[in-house]
Amino acid sequence: MERSGRRTARRWGVAAVASTAAVAVALPAATAEAASGPSGIAAKGAFLLDSGPNRTLWGKDADTKRQMASTTKIMTAVTVLGVKNVDLNKKITVKQSYRDYVARTGASTADLRTGDQLTVRQMLYALMLPSGCDAAYALADTFGSGSTEAARTKSFIAKMNKKAADLGMKNTRYDSFDGISRAGNNYTTPRDTAQLARKALTSRTLSTVVRTTTTKQKAANVNRTYYWDNTNKLLGSYQGAIGIKTGTGTAAGPCLVFAAQRGKRTVVGVILNDPTNRYPDAVRMLDWSFKSKSKVTLRQLPPSAQKD
Repeated sequence: MERSGRRTARRWGVAAVASTAAVAVALPAATAEAASGPSGIAAKGAFLLDSGPNRTLWGKDADTKRQMASTTKIMTAVTVLGVKNVDLNKKITVKQSYRDYVARTGASTADLRTGDQLTVRQMLYALMLPSGCDAAYALADTFGSGSTEAARTKSFIAKMNKKAADLGMKNTRYDSFDGISRAGNNYTTPRDTAQLARKALTSRTLSTVVRTTTTKQKAANVNRTYYWDNTNKLLGSYQGAIGIKTGTGTAAGPCLVFAAQRGKRTVVGVILNDPTNRYPDAVRMLDWSFKSKSKVTLRQLPPSAQKD
């Protein structure tokens, strides 16, 4: 059986979390809770939301527009799942153009093979775990409308913007189905993205996908199994972590949309453009929210893993 889905790291790629090796998150001494919010957050933009009551907990430059890199793919998934009567078992045939796209742009990839057939559900795993831009292309091409791939992907992006408007994301705009923005008009704010993340977690399908650390998925028409790992190092490392998506780009910097659940309470966090290390910031933010103090060990990524 041919194995696929493991590739050398690329600029927009993802990080596997299946390795048992570990690396400690070193938090600076300034970890005491600040009265007004978590201390020492280096991210240029950040936000914390108590998801159940939809209550703002804290924000830093919460309404400043910033590029979001591959966290765009949260909206890609939400848009697909918002299609009326969407059939998650519908088979999508991988086109050579999807592979050509990731090769041309140097994008992260689920290493989808031309001619393979995968279901919509499997494509969601390919989208969210290895941050597959080929999977994003496949979904946009499948669920957009028009007579050409260009027309279909353009119409799908329009649907993403419509969904953002429906969710009240007033300071968000998409010009990309995967976060690769040629014109730089793919932006959001921490507050807007927190609302999107809250919406994403209401989907049983998507909440299952984003909390999965590793998966194997067999193509429907050939004897090939894909192995995909999640980029989010908080999964399996921080108590109660349940997702959601990483993203890294030259203009966007390192980004992280995350969530953790303890008891009946779910906290959603957003980090946009963290110049130092987004994971210690995420830990500080969640610990402040839960009034806890965690010593978190992140699992080391295998050398072959893509990084996002």
